[in-house]
Amino acid sequence: MKKFVLLVFVSLFVIQVKAAELLSHQLIDGSLQLTTDEGLVSITPYARDTFEVFYQPSGVHQFPSFAIADTAIKHSGQLTSQDTGLVFRHGELAVHIQKKPFRLSYFHQNNPLIAEDSGLFNHQSLRGFRFKLQDGEKLLGGGQRVLGMDRRGQRLPLYNRAHYGYGTESSQMYFSLPAVVSSNKYFLVFDNAASGYLDLGHNEADILQFEAVSGRTAYLIGAADSYPQLIQRYVSLTGMQPMPPRWALGNYASRFGYRSEAQTREVVNAFRQQDIPLDAVILDLYWFGKDIKGTMGNLDWDADAWPSPEKMLQDFSADGVKTILITEPFILTTSDKWSEAADAGALAQNLAGQPKRFDFYFGNTGLVDVFNPKAQDWFWQTYQRLLEQGVGGWWGDLGEPEVHPADTLHQLPGVGKVSADEIHNAYGHQWAKMLFARHRQARPNERPFIMMRSGFAGSQRYGMIPWTGDVSRSWDGLKPQVELALSMSMLGMAYTHSDLGGFAGGEQFDAELYTRWLQYGVFQPVYRPHAQEEIAPEPIFHDDKTKAIVRDFIKLRYALLPYNYSLSYQNSQTGMPMMRPLFFEDEQNLALMDNKDSYLWGDAFLVTPVVAPGVTSVQVTLPAGVWFDYFTGQRYSGGQQIHQPTHLETLPVLVRGGAFVPMVEPVATTRDYRSNKLTLHYYADKSVQQAEGQMYEDDGQSFDAVGKKQYELLHFSATQQEHRLSFKLTREAYQYTGMPDSREIKLVVHHWPSKPRQIRLNGEKVGFDYARDQQTLLIPFTWGMHDITLEVE
Repeated sequence: MKKFVLLVFVSLFVIQVKAAELLSHQLIDGSLQLTTDEGLVSITPYARDTFEVFYQPSGVHQFPSFAIADTAIKHSGQLTSQDTGLVFRHGELAVHIQKKPFRLSYFHQNNPLIAEDSGLFNHQSLRGFRFKLQDGEKLLGGGQRVLGMDRRGQRLPLYNRAHYGYGTESSQMYFSLPAVVSSNKYFLVFDNAASGYLDLGHNEADILQFEAVSGRTAYLIGAADSYPQLIQRYVSLTGMQPMPPRWALGNYASRFGYRSEAQTREVVNAFRQQDIPLDAVILDLYWFGKDIKGTMGNLDWDADAWPSPEKMLQDFSADGVKTILITEPFILTTSDKWSEAADAGALAQNLAGQPKRFDFYFGNTGLVDVFNPKAQDWFWQTYQRLLEQGVGGWWGDLGEPEVHPADTLHQLPGVGKVSADEIHNAYGHQWAKMLFARHRQARPNERPFIMMRSGFAGSQRYGMIPWTGDVSRSWDGLKPQVELALSMSMLGMAYTHSDLGGFAGGEQFDAELYTRWLQYGVFQPVYRPHAQEEIAPEPIFHDDKTKAIVRDFIKLRYALLPYNYSLSYQNSQTGMPMMRPLFFEDEQNLALMDNKDSYLWGDAFLVTPVVAPGVTSVQVTLPAGVWFDYFTGQRYSGGQQIHQPTHLETLPVLVRGGAFVPMVEPVATTRDYRSNKLTLHYYADKSVQQAEGQMYEDDGQSFDAVGKKQYELLHFSATQQEHRLSFKLTREAYQYTGMPDSREIKLVVHHWPSKPRQIRLNGEKVGFDYARDQQTLLIPFTWGMHDITLEVE
């Protein structure tokens, strides 16, 4: 032991005394190339106030970037010289380059952000970066962890790994991200997909350290004035999330798993018979085999249980229900496809160059080498066939990969053979990339649906919809779901959601837990109850009281489609999450960064899920402004903590004074969705003198409708002075299939204190209704292509 300690000390000492020295520099196409006595360092500006910093030490073979999007645009920086070194600027972000010892420090608007401690460390089996943290700095991110929002002081494994049945604590889960967001408003991303660690001041209190066994020696850094702006810069560099199809925001029927065509048809029919909206049904692994073990990799319908799958897909589609199939990257040696996959060179190899075989829960298996173009060609054949049959979306499971022996070799283009540990965290990312690119090639005008539980920084650009894995079906499983979603959304993964109701375990049905979880689901990105089949995850199988409450909330989800779809649009344009942390409202209040109990659903709603039994009120920290209980109308002044009452039929949801919320009548499926009849809710308050809102619409399915100018944006504004309230509605319209020429609008003004003397629409008097007991004003009118001005006196 004494010898080991001495060796570590000597190693650290050598690092310190052998610091690199800057020898020369040059600007090439706006990128700064720095030559040191240890190799080249390039600093490349991308989106405003962002840099890629790429160390290329001599003799180290580099991997391609997985984090940076192909669409990211390189920019030019400005270089100036100082006595001690150089300063390279892009926008308000500057990197100060110390010549000897070579070291980089970062400043935003001339304020210090973070500095390299000893910069790159590079050893035979360990490489990475060290940075010096500031006192009091909070660090969010790292991917899926249940550790609290602020991860400073933690040492986090960078290795995507399943955590079955987790609850209120987990340091390692399905989707790790080698990235952090600081309370000093910068992000750092280690662009390296190898196995490693993210040490956030654990081993050394003031040191942030990225470590990996191999891989790319590069990091990304960006800064901004606000967190929404910071997120926008992050996704400008790592890729924007394309909008999913509108049906992805509807209700799903899902379990582990439907065992036959007849059972699946019965379930879909039951949703219709019981008046519960439904847009998708998800088939787990029984679609290709009768047993859990021994059949994975068949990747074709089990003809005995599914005698007419194409007819089933057609019938569901005609009823407005999409069918999503699970696929896994494991091909068992007992499966029908083993020989075919091996002969096609589609499997990762062992050290002898043969298909790598290993045992795991489902049987003896090989692993599709999704990095190898030959393997991609083979793997896509299955998806192409299913796509032609009518399958509507893809569920990629076990894509960490769940079992990934270290002596597995992958073929990485431009690099050659690499080991599992060198590429592990990019496996799900690459799988999603393959599906996204091939689906886009096969159906260029269609939005792919790709649900996966593992990926890497930037996976959102492939349309990835992640979920939080096999959560415990318990109150402890429900408690961390807001934390998980917010942590992932801060780093681009805005569609992170949970198996509603919980997945793993649970011996008896807990109606209260189930109800509370499905209520929360209305205000999360994807509404998908899913569980092991011992307790039914679908509301159709539960008691009348539970079913009635859940039905009302699912219908609320469908009524909110115009609002939710507009959140999806905003995310696709700016990266703004659909679920937003409270500290977005007061960025100077660092205490709010720790709040994982409440969140904002868009701009209008403040949601506090009920995560314990028997709760009659929840404590809510209110941002500034005025807030109304969505269900009771109770008014609260912001900037305080309240105890918001609740009961089983309601969820603690507040709506902001001055909010516009567009809604429609609920439909049985989004196939029947129309916005030609629109109810526009406005929550008035005398303290709100100016307010704005917007609604986005397109055909719900065409890829890049914005880029093709096949959409419309509805803009709403309100001005209130004393007892006068005026509205202006404008329409930015391009042509798309199904676009209404005009809309029948019901403008509902909540909390209006008295009956108006008159209301004028573009100067002409119009009729209205006023409910004095509810203080609700209803103004119906028709809105065509022209602008609307409404005056309430």
